[in-house]
Amino acid sequence: MATGGKSNEEIDYESRIWVLDQNLDQPMDAEAEKLRNKYQDKKFSRLLLMQLAFQSLGVVYGDLGTSPLYVFYNTFPDGIEDPEDLIGALSLIIYSLTLIPLLKYVLIVCRANDNGQGGTFALYSLLCRHAKVKTIPNQDHTDEQLTTYSRSTFHEKSFAGKTKRWLEEHPFRKNALLVLVLVGSSMVIGDGILTPAISVLSAVQGIKLDHPKMSSDVVVLVAVVILVGLFSMQHHGVDRVSWLFAPIVLLWFLLIGGIGLFNIWKYDTGVLKAISPVYIYRYFRRGGRDSWLSLGGIMLSITGTEALFADLSHFPVPSIQIAFTTVVFPCLLLAYSGQAAYLMKNTNHVVDAFYSSIPDSIYWPVLLVATAAAVVASQATICATFSLIKQALALGCFPRVKIIHTSKRFLNHIYIPDINWILMILCVSVTAGFKNQSQIGNASGTAVVIVMLVTTLLMILVMLLIWRCHWILVLIFTGLSLVVEGTYFSSVLCKVNQGGWVPLVIALAFFIIMYVWHYGTKKRYEFEVHSKVSMAWILGLGPSLGLVRVPGIGLVYTELARGVPHIFSHFITNLPAIHSIVVFVCVKFLPVHTVPEGERFLVKRIGPINFRMFRCVVRYGYKDLHKRDESFEKKLFEGLYTFVRLESMMDGCSDSDDYSICDQETEQPNDVPLNHSSNTMPLNMDGTISSGDSIVSLNGHMHNNTAVASSGLLSNPAEVNELEFLGVCRDAGVVHILGNTEILARRDSKFYKKIAIDHIYAFLRKICRQNSAALNVPHESLLNVGQIIHV
Repeated sequence: MATGGKSNEEIDYESRIWVLDQNLDQPMDAEAEKLRNKYQDKKFSRLLLMQLAFQSLGVVYGDLGTSPLYVFYNTFPDGIEDPEDLIGALSLIIYSLTLIPLLKYVLIVCRANDNGQGGTFALYSLLCRHAKVKTIPNQDHTDEQLTTYSRSTFHEKSFAGKTKRWLEEHPFRKNALLVLVLVGSSMVIGDGILTPAISVLSAVQGIKLDHPKMSSDVVVLVAVVILVGLFSMQHHGVDRVSWLFAPIVLLWFLLIGGIGLFNIWKYDTGVLKAISPVYIYRYFRRGGRDSWLSLGGIMLSITGTEALFADLSHFPVPSIQIAFTTVVFPCLLLAYSGQAAYLMKNTNHVVDAFYSSIPDSIYWPVLLVATAAAVVASQATICATFSLIKQALALGCFPRVKIIHTSKRFLNHIYIPDINWILMILCVSVTAGFKNQSQIGNASGTAVVIVMLVTTLLMILVMLLIWRCHWILVLIFTGLSLVVEGTYFSSVLCKVNQGGWVPLVIALAFFIIMYVWHYGTKKRYEFEVHSKVSMAWILGLGPSLGLVRVPGIGLVYTELARGVPHIFSHFITNLPAIHSIVVFVCVKFLPVHTVPEGERFLVKRIGPINFRMFRCVVRYGYKDLHKRDESFEKKLFEGLYTFVRLESMMDGCSDSDDYSICDQETEQPNDVPLNHSSNTMPLNMDGTISSGDSIVSLNGHMHNNTAVASSGLLSNPAEVNELEFLGVCRDAGVVHILGNTEILARRDSKFYKKIAIDHIYAFLRKICRQNSAALNVPHESLLNVGQIIHV
């Protein structure tokens, strides 16, 4: 299990290093050192876990912790007719917090993480590794050999095997799974707009209690100013102030828990009987339809739960579980019980229930802490939205946008300027447009419950396919989740006209953007696959490729990990010259959270040696950042040099494609994963050459031609010449060749396809980043080759 970017083994390793550093001057025998290390490992790991549990409060639980600001008002917007209704509502809140955040998410869903990554796209990536459900089939058998490509194996006749075949049988099911994921992701983005609005507005609403004559417009203006400031500061990152988040949220939880305990003691200890579920039955029997409609307000008590899973990548699961069970859960129960006790004696104060229940002596400090906690909750939601957009972009489900890393220490601290300003405009519009927390609360409840339903449906597949749970356990989980969440969903649907339409409209817009972009990307990839250049045609051109071979290296970027792309034939038929060495570079993202640096590059030769053509596949996970800098280019050429050396060492066993003129699709690629960290190269040989894997260890100075030659590894003079030729061509210059492909729908296409491709997709391509910018290709050495394709 990954733990916030560190596995248990890494934590143990760090603790072992820490022990040795502390005892450099104290000699110990091997057994004493082993025992001391074992003791210190456990102690260090526990201390680290407690520290991470404390830090998780500021990132994971801010949204859930600010819910007491507005839950009772949204539950009883028309006032409280019967004090006994408070007991029923409190009982619903208690069991909602127990069933959804505690049992479902903290104890079950958080375990379904993708090497520590959470969220709908992480679940989708997890499923893509265990079944061939990815709609863009750009994966290769070599990808499955990655150390991070973890997946469980099962018998084909098992229930998991049957589930896998059922998913893979029809493209419709694959597409339906993708649609489900995109719906959930769109709702998360909608929640990222609504959470800052309702949290900040509810927090500053307390000003009116001390200044009753203050206009609501002034309160809204203050909230808007805070929101604009919050979004405007995003480009600075939160690395410098993030250490404040956990203390602020911890102080907030202790305050609301302490105030709640005080109010229970002062006003009415009888509210504690709400622990009995009997009062839920009485609440619905007494209120009927009105009680059922109030579920939309009670639903807000568990908002932030979906962010709990989305922000999982920052911390290990045990730390999140410790923080929730020891701090968050008891403090929330005390806070809601305290408000209910206060309202039992002051039923007319439901509009400002939270601030009215605060003792006068600490009113202003609590107001300041509440505002700070609302800002922290908003920040966490914004960061979760940025992370989701990055995952969607990596999996081909979002237009290319600029991603900036705001921290050198933490990879998941990112900033996306375009998305940030869109979120700010929509968030300010919602705040200024509705002006009250009731309608924003209805909107937020709609978004949250849909995300929870999507997570439940994805978890069913995870439990069947990956965990291989017994069908009875799956049935119990599904039944309880759908009963609770389906009931809430039926209630919030009735409030669509009271603000619930907002997340639906926002989510629909983002869903169309993501689905159309993915559809266009898929069609372009399918065209590339079906229009690959025949290897017979390439061989027929001869070593010169029918052109003048000029000094230099041409890096041709393509989406294909196999075969020669169509754009290459377009290039050589329209230009009189081609570079002496051609390297087809395929940058692709895999359904894994990260690809280790030593396994990132795969190099192979295309055609005979005298054709001087290579392929380099560069693999990334959805958490990784692709940068075309000096380091990237250096590693790419190191891969070429190492491949040439290894090819010569294999004594004629070339790692080239299997050139079948009749059947180009039957080529058996034999990619060489380069390991730069350990100077080892696992070579996956073709079955016609070797029956097993070969691991060849090269000299530590393998990048120095002279040193390697003197060590005897370069016994082949032709290899020395090729390495020298590579060096000369590299010194002559490197040109980056990109295909600028315009996609149009065929004339006989249906009208909705024409709208999607010719209008929406074309518009998105115009406003998104250019492919050269996304690949970080330098403009001074860029050559664009245009083509138009019809799909």
